[in-house]
Amino acid sequence: MWPQNSPDINPVDYATWGALQQKVYLQCQFENVDQLKLALETEWSRLSQTFTRASMNGDILENVVKNNGGHIEHLFK
Repeated sequence: MWPQNSPDINPVDYATWGALQQKVYLQCQFENVDQLKLALETEWSRLSQTFTRASMNGDILENVVKNNGGHIEHLFK
């Protein structure tokens, strides 16, 4: 049994940060922290409402089980 607050099933820790990481690091490499912060803020503002709702809908644990513990970020697009 995993604790309720496990980062493995926390929507922000699991789905949102994973999606942001993919989008931000596809852009380019960053020369400083300010460039990284700007890219994160930009991509954060571009996250769709559909993605946000899907990642917060409470089905995260169910989807993890269905995927045999595998990644589920692709289900929230």
